[in-house]
Amino acid sequence: QVQLVESGGGSVQAGGSLNLTCVISGNTYRNWWLAWFRQTPGKEREGVAAIDDYGRIRYQDSVKGRFTISLDDADNPNTLYLQMSSLLPEDTAMYYCAADTGVPWVYTFRSDQYTNWGQGTQVTVRS
Repeated sequence: QVQLVESGGGSVQAGGSLNLTCVISGNTYRNWWLAWFRQTPGKEREGVAAIDDYGRIRYQDSVKGRFTISLDDADNPNTLYLQMSSLLPEDTAMYYCAADTGVPWVYTFRSDQYTNWGQGTQVTVRS
């Protein structure tokens, strides 16, 4: 069982930056993926960025060049980060941290592949 707690959300003007943090506790087995998802009312949860214990990273096309996902320690991860810059109003959403093992590369942005979720942190970008 893995526990995830997000923080760092807030309200920012378009063009600004925010840094999200996800504190990880419990067992992170080998072959894990850690990911950031976001969701707005009435829409499905969508993958934003993901990282695994082999150092592979994926970004949703809309955030490439603006968001950076990172870990404090790939061998024993305790904290997952998402640095967000050049924020746009369409980045407004509830952001969630997710974790699981054995997620196929092609499915890393499918929310149904993850069983461990945080409670979310709200990001609001004002135009």
